[in-house]
Amino acid sequence: MNLYQSLESLLPADRLKTRAIDLYARAGDASFYYLIPKAVVLPVSVEEIQSLFKIAKAHGTHLTFRAAGTSISGQSVTDGILVDLSRHWGGCRVEQNGELVRVYPGIIGAAVNQQLKKWGRKIGPDPASINAAMMGGILSNNSSGMCCGVVDNSYHTLVSVRFALPDGSVFDTGIPGDYERFEKESSEIFNGIVEMRDRILLNAALTARIRSKYLTKNTVGYSLNAFVDYEHPLDILGHLLIGGEGTLAFIVEAVMRTLPDLPAKKTGLLFFDNPMSACNAILPLKESGAAALEFMDRASLRTIENIKGVPDFLKSLPVKGCAILCEYQALSSELLEGLFERALAAIENLPLIAPAGFTDDPTTQALYWKIRKGMYPSVAAVRAKGTAVLQEDVAFPVSRLGEAIEDMQDLLAKFGYDKEGIIFGHAKDGNLHFVLPQAINTAAEIDVFRQFNEDLVALVVGKYDGSLKAEHGTGRQIAPFIEAEWGGEAYEIMKELKTLIDPFRILNQGVIINADKECHLKNLKQLPVIEEEVDKCVECGYCERRCPSREYTMTPRQRIGVRRALVTLKAQGKTELYNEILGDYQHDGMDTCAVDGMCATDCPVNINTGELIKRLRRENHSDRENNMALRVAKGFKAVEGATRFSLQAGFAMNSLFGSKTMPNITAGLRIFAGGFPQWQPYLTRPPELRTQEPVGAEVVYFASCISRMMGSDSKGGDIMEVFLRVARKSKVKVLLPHDIKGSCCGQIFSSKGYAEAYRFTANETIESLWGWTNEGKLPVVMDVTSCTNTLQHSRSELTVDNQARFDKLIFMDSIDFALDVLLPRLAITKKKDKIVFHPVCSLYKMEGLLDKLKALGKACANRADIPIDAGCCGMAGDRGFYFPELIAAATKAEATEVKEQAYDGYYSSAKTCEASLSAATGKNYRSVLWLLDEVS
Repeated sequence: MNLYQSLESLLPADRLKTRAIDLYARAGDASFYYLIPKAVVLPVSVEEIQSLFKIAKAHGTHLTFRAAGTSISGQSVTDGILVDLSRHWGGCRVEQNGELVRVYPGIIGAAVNQQLKKWGRKIGPDPASINAAMMGGILSNNSSGMCCGVVDNSYHTLVSVRFALPDGSVFDTGIPGDYERFEKESSEIFNGIVEMRDRILLNAALTARIRSKYLTKNTVGYSLNAFVDYEHPLDILGHLLIGGEGTLAFIVEAVMRTLPDLPAKKTGLLFFDNPMSACNAILPLKESGAAALEFMDRASLRTIENIKGVPDFLKSLPVKGCAILCEYQALSSELLEGLFERALAAIENLPLIAPAGFTDDPTTQALYWKIRKGMYPSVAAVRAKGTAVLQEDVAFPVSRLGEAIEDMQDLLAKFGYDKEGIIFGHAKDGNLHFVLPQAINTAAEIDVFRQFNEDLVALVVGKYDGSLKAEHGTGRQIAPFIEAEWGGEAYEIMKELKTLIDPFRILNQGVIINADKECHLKNLKQLPVIEEEVDKCVECGYCERRCPSREYTMTPRQRIGVRRALVTLKAQGKTELYNEILGDYQHDGMDTCAVDGMCATDCPVNINTGELIKRLRRENHSDRENNMALRVAKGFKAVEGATRFSLQAGFAMNSLFGSKTMPNITAGLRIFAGGFPQWQPYLTRPPELRTQEPVGAEVVYFASCISRMMGSDSKGGDIMEVFLRVARKSKVKVLLPHDIKGSCCGQIFSSKGYAEAYRFTANETIESLWGWTNEGKLPVVMDVTSCTNTLQHSRSELTVDNQARFDKLIFMDSIDFALDVLLPRLAITKKKDKIVFHPVCSLYKMEGLLDKLKALGKACANRADIPIDAGCCGMAGDRGFYFPELIAAATKAEATEVKEQAYDGYYSSAKTCEASLSAATGKNYRSVLWLLDEVS
């Protein structure tokens, strides 16, 4: 059997990806390296991993494990077999009342902290990427972060680890019997580790070097401190895997010691006139108990000085001015005040050029951290198109950090990076990051990159004996320089270790140990200019956790990566391959994108891939299709009536011939007409249409078209009825127009890319609202949050006259209406014990609305949960009717989480989303207005 036949015999088709589009979609990661894998596999068990080891050895190829792919040194790209752990290796288990947590490689770090939150605990490593990075990468890169330093990183908080070696053997350092078994069953490895340890301990200079290197952050090469920190070979090997970047074994699971999650915080920005003054302040601030000390140079502060809320003082900083973000943390406000009072003595003696503005206000603290975390996107957003972003981290002795910063600034200036390059980092640990745009498209540009790296090594290692990689891992980028940093003896042990554990080189070939001294200059990722909406993408992968199609077809990063590949393939004249990928992109990239924009919420440069897809849809529509959509928009009243009739007829058919009648009929029609919607079990009957136009109305209720067509509830009643009922309870007079039929926000046309139809609908609706609201005197209340968001952002599509009208209209979502208008007038007499919300996508994009939903839950229930895995349900208006697999994939994690609890009620703020979650969970999701009605 060839390689692909062997893989097919092991894995089902849905977990083996060999199409060109699948390979190119995963050819890149967050680094600027790019390799096209032979295949992508999604194993679900240790046994399948063991079989993959055998297949790789038999066919002379290699495996690379990838979790989130957020590493930036080239650790998770390969031209062998890419093992995707992001789908089937999630989950964690909190143990010993939160003191320990058992994690699996496919769970996001922030999700682990969410689970630990109820115990007031968190994991030690706190990388900036924790909202996207998965535990497999956090462990394999020995991640640290802003507060954990070298004491509470992945290595030092590891309690035990279960792993599979390349020869297929599996051991667990948490099982006492495995220590004896390791000596018997893996005697060669056991004895080899013993020999290495003895050699190190007999070499006093090398032992001292190892101890010294790990007093500061260091992830260059293997974690040699394991040889001096532990005695038993199994313990040594288990800790060598931390920072081993998947080159020695597969980490199945790990148990980690947790830390207190200190809730009380006091945060301030300290300004200095030069880096030396700032760095001289680090030691006294550290000794005063500061948990975080984040340095920002003048160039980095300049990039964020126009952010709303940032002090104007930043614009007048001197040319060498800089800042330290300083934070103190404690278990309680009382303890914090005591800590801070003692720290004031150190703070007041600092040579500050502005008053130290410390605050415990969460909003201001969030702004300060936004400033710090905005460093990376600030460079990424302004870089020239077609250039990559180089983000690297080095570490210097803290005592020489000020001098080192000035040297780093001189180095950036030498290569012309001083205009856009910035320096910032974890000053408490001597750990600096620098971010700069780097063109790598021509031989001359690559030569500049080569020389910059050589000068960087000379500075960091030669002058300061620092670390070339403090926390980002070695990867392909620093592999050629391990020996330069560590010396020949230490490097020789690392090479011997790789050969001992993985003699056939089947794990992550080319990473850490690489004989090619120019591997950092090869397989560089090209970033051709493609589309305005996404050219700033650096493929960091932060967007992926938000994407509803991530486990069905593609993620935003992959959609962008494939678009870039298409441009490159076309330029190379690879027509056949280009056409193959382009054909598959229609379904995977275009049709199954929910265009919900959730990807932008976590994107460092605010890229909304949905906007790109909507534009591509617009451009792909023929004149005939656009004209048909416009006719539908102009005749929407008739379309609404026809839809209501079709739904009523469908329910009648199901009543007469059984509940599977319509699902079977529509499934059959879809075989012959792929664009026909599938009848879904969560469809509900059309409600009774109501109108009321009282004298002295206070609000206009703009019942959405989806509410008018399928707004009834599976347990009786409908959204229009409950809206009017809670309004009556609150003595709020509501106008529900008699001529509302046929009105629509236009979202259905906007999301499908029918520009003219959307423009017509938006203008018609604004004109209607102008009349219903008495020329803007009454607020407009919507009952579907996505419709509210669509109307609120429709101004650019309006005529000049309608823009003037729009500016005088007041739009309120049902959540606004419930909290701000209804709740103060209601008597809450039947407060619920425990409820759960599904926040719809638009809610995250509307300022303050998520907080209002939480406040509504607090007022109406003793406990109101928002699932950790809450995300886009995949319905995307009506897209879920055409691609039901999208809904199933999008709601899987959230539904699993919800079903683990027993709730008194399930609520959301969009009918289609409520239907999706009802189907996924088997529970009855209803509008938040039902919640108000039930408790009052």
